[in-house]
Amino acid sequence: MQIMRQPPVKTTLQPSNHPYLSGPWTPVHEEVDVEELEMIEGEIPADIDGIYLRNTENPVHQPLGRHHPFDGDGMVHQVNISGGKASYRNRFIRTHCFDQEQIAGGALWGGLMDPHGTSKRPGFGAHEGLKDTGSTDIIVHAGVALATLYQCGEAWQMDPVTLENLGKASWGPLDGVSAHPKVDEETGELMFFNYSKYAPYMHYGVVDRSGKLAHYVPIPLPGPRLPHDMAITKNWSILNDMPLFWDEKLLDRKIHAARIHDGVPTRFALIPRYGQPEDIRWFEASPTYVLHWTNAYEEGDEVVLEGYYQDKPMPDPLEEAGEYSHMMAYVDEHSFQSRLHRWRFNLKTGETREERLCDRIVEFGMINPAYLMKKSRYIWSTTTRPGWFLFNGYVRHDTQTGEEQVFELPEGVYASESPMVPRKGATSEDDGYLVTFLIDENSGESQLAILDASDVTKGPIARARLPHKISSGVHTAWVEHSQLKRDAQFRAEQAAA
Repeated sequence: MQIMRQPPVKTTLQPSNHPYLSGPWTPVHEEVDVEELEMIEGEIPADIDGIYLRNTENPVHQPLGRHHPFDGDGMVHQVNISGGKASYRNRFIRTHCFDQEQIAGGALWGGLMDPHGTSKRPGFGAHEGLKDTGSTDIIVHAGVALATLYQCGEAWQMDPVTLENLGKASWGPLDGVSAHPKVDEETGELMFFNYSKYAPYMHYGVVDRSGKLAHYVPIPLPGPRLPHDMAITKNWSILNDMPLFWDEKLLDRKIHAARIHDGVPTRFALIPRYGQPEDIRWFEASPTYVLHWTNAYEEGDEVVLEGYYQDKPMPDPLEEAGEYSHMMAYVDEHSFQSRLHRWRFNLKTGETREERLCDRIVEFGMINPAYLMKKSRYIWSTTTRPGWFLFNGYVRHDTQTGEEQVFELPEGVYASESPMVPRKGATSEDDGYLVTFLIDENSGESQLAILDASDVTKGPIARARLPHKISSGVHTAWVEHSQLKRDAQFRAEQAAA
């Protein structure tokens, strides 16, 4: 394996036994390029042709205070697959904060668990005291990869093929962009939201295919909230107001402590794609918190939404974790108990119906992207190691029959969020693959792995060795080379017009 190494970054991070700075969460600081990965098992299917991108919380400097796993600097890992071969590269996201800390030679901002005043410089995002890392989500829109922070920083741009950093998106509004904007590939539009501690507390916007802000309106809320994701259908964008948010009294003292507010329902805002605040249809549902939605679609008079309902959004501390007891619980799916759920919003009656789709603890699900905004049958969820934010297997849900396929990785091996990639010439919704990175703590290495989406019980059908062990990460994206070609053609036509 021929490895091309990039110039090293400055780092002051010391070895640590912190649960999210060691083991499968050990940061990697080298940036490399590998033209062709070496196969360990099987062959990369010839009917895959696209790019897998994974964002990662990957701290570079010694923390100023207590480290939270969501404090890390953004690093994108990429595998480019075509013709039965795969290349690999990884790059840090060069946000303004990353660059300033490289100049300073150390950390300038505190983290999520640190008290107000820890940061040496004013912070960013809805929290207002954090570093803008772009380290949560990654999507591809109009031929450009966009990395975003869950607390609403800038949208940081990268070339999805070369991973060249392209700076912040020019269309980003003052209140930033939350993680989990959504792209309608048919129209080329990107829908996004943000939130803050200032009225109206949320905004919603649309960016057109040329990368221009085409729509931006307030979504008035009763106070500061902590939404994490949104969903879209052909005609509606779905935002939410949930009862897990910052304690108002503590917020007055600049303490950001999220708690569940008893007696407050979950509310959903359905707004037409280019709608105004007065066009919003509000629906109430049982109180919960949801990190991620899997899909939404329209069916007759109803808008249907699917995602992961938390039975215990404010979990009990994991006492065995000692000083990290609260932090470990809040990132542990078995503590907040997330389960696959469906909501139905009746546009005629204004009523909401709910149903549980799976009793198993699951999250971070994917669907066949060809079924986005359409009625879909299959969802591929990840399972996690109890007590940890570590993916240790998969469940393929058949939402029509209730049947489940389950695959559990060997002890000490952990996966990444895994997009479903339809096979070229696919004949059914589940005809394709799951693409992922594996971290093997037993061997101390990482791998590219591909699974058969129609039968995950077989485990990986192909594995290739990565040049270094990577850190566990967060969200991912898959983009077809054919989509990138269409985006490039559109940009060329726009330039020539």
